[in-house]
Parts: sequence; structure tokens; C-alpha cells
Amino acid sequence: MKINPTLRRASGLAVIGSALFIGQAHAQTIPESTECIAPAKPGGGYDLTCRLAANGLQDTGLISKPMMVSYMPGGIGAVAYNHVNGVRTDDPGLIVAASTGAAVNLALGKFGQYDADEVRWLGALGVDYGAIVVSADAPWENLDELMADLKDNPGEIAFGAGGTVGSQDWMKAALIAKSGDMSPRDLRYVAFEGGGEALAALLGDHIQVFTGDLSELKSQLGSGKIRVLAALSEERMDGPYAEIPTAAEQGYDVQWPIWRGYYMGPDVSDEAYQAWIERMQELAEDPVFAELREARGLFPMSRFGDDFDSYVKEQVGEFKGLAEEVGLTQ
Repeated sequence: MKINPTLRRASGLAVIGSALFIGQAHAQTIPESTECIAPAKPGGGYDLTCRLAANGLQDTGLISKPMMVSYMPGGIGAVAYNHVNGVRTDDPGLIVAASTGAAVNLALGKFGQYDADEVRWLGALGVDYGAIVVSADAPWENLDELMADLKDNPGEIAFGAGGTVGSQDWMKAALIAKSGDMSPRDLRYVAFEGGGEALAALLGDHIQVFTGDLSELKSQLGSGKIRVLAALSEERMDGPYAEIPTAAEQGYDVQWPIWRGYYMGPDVSDEAYQAWIERMQELAEDPVFAELREARGLFPMSRFGDDFDSYVKEQVGEFKGLAEEVGLTQ
């Protein structure tokens, strides 16, 4: 039996039209006006995280209207977390910047009544890594030599970083001590306002070890003033970091990824959540975005949806265990 060519064309157009309709309907789950909340003042890491998404989505053409970046400082992220859970629980156009620091604060109970299960963890677009740094004239050439002295004289070697006891920079020092069968309680730790101040203290011989981040060391690597004993990454990084050994390859099983990611309100629809996941995945694979990420000193990291959700919650659990061990929580 012959099929009328007109009917065949009409049928084909119907299928194409149906597919376009489904695609458009899926796209409409993300509104034209989008926003990223940075849970801090302008200029910090959360601002960088929001700008990473906002600039990336716009430069790659994945949004038609510029994403608004707003600032909500307070409680090291707690104010924004409470706001999303109490006021904007189902906003399909809102994402909120988060990082490893947010996971630490959740583990320490600093977000009040809310825990890591209260939001929809969306994904991470980039990552930095912790580093163990000493001055170029320090007596330690590698991590083993530092750990040997630390075991003998834990109170005479001052660690320092931009954060108080319980912060993620302190956590790096605590994990290094623990990996060498030492109690983090025995560490001598000096808190500074930020990484820049801590690095200046290292160069001025006010502290002996700086637990910083690889990206903030990039400008110092060729200065001849510092020695990076270990990168807290899973494997060696490329480029200017290629000669820096990881802690793991020196026998100390410590990784500290500082991921840059996002969460959404707890009542955001599955359709909107999935649409954001797909958009972020597309962004992560775009070469234009890769250049933006590298310019901000970040390394590739692409975890989205359930994979990212599990990753964050596992981190929070690990941090809780460490915090309990050193008496930071009950």
C-alpha cells in the first residue's frame, strides 16, 4: 500500500514539532531571569564562584539574559542557607554558591537547624587544592622531613592559615598531623584574616608552615621565596605545579579539594533541577568555559546531580568525624 506523500510529510513535521515542543518545555523550567547568591561580601571565593557560572553561561550563550549576582554575607554562609530554606525554597532560577568550606560549616553545625540534607546540591564546576608550604630557606626539603620534626617537637613548629581552628585551612593541618599518627590537638596553629596575610607571615618567619591553596601560590612559584612540600590533590597537577609532589605519593593519604559548586532550594521541581544539571554539564564541556576556569586559577571538576549530592554528604560526614575527634563538636 502506498502512503500519500503529503501525509508522510505531515507526519514527519508532527514528530519534529513534538520534539521541539518537548525541548522548549524542558528549557522553560529555567526562567529567563536567573540569579546566583554569593553568601559573602563581594571579592571573595563565593563571589568568584558565582561569577564563574554567570560569566560562563553568558559567554557560551547558554543564557539569553545576564545572570544577576547578589550578596548575602553572614554566619559564614548560614544566612544564605537559612534564606533559601525559609524563603526561596522552590525558586527555579536561583542557584547559591558553595564550597568545601560550606561542607565544613555544616559538619560543625554552624548552619543552625539545617544540615546537608536540606538543599538540592546541584554540581561543581571547578576545584582548587590545598598545599603544604614552607619558606625557601626552611630546613625541610620534603614532607617526610617536616613530619619527623613535627613528631619530635609539635609545639615548636607553627602552622598558620586564613581561618580559625575548625576552618578548612585548619582542617588541612589537622589531617596532615593525623596522617602522621599525631593528634591535631598538639598542633600549634596561628589564625590569620586571609591567605595573603598568612603567606606574608610565612615569608616573615612568624610561622613555619602555611596550609594554603595551589592557585594562590601560582604567582609565588617562580619567586624563589617558597617551597611547596606537598599538593593535597589526588594526582600531580600540570603546568607550573608539575614538580610539586602530592602528599599521597610521599606516604600521607591526605587530599583536600576546594570545590566551587552550587545548591538550589529544597522544593525546586525535579524538572528544573534536571534542566540545571544538563545546562551545567554543557557549560563544563565548553572550551570557552575551560579558559574562564583556568583564568580564575581553578582546575577541572565536573560533578553534578546525585553524584555531587553524595560527594558533599560524604564530605560532611568525614568532617564531622574529625571535628568530634578534636573536640570541636559534641
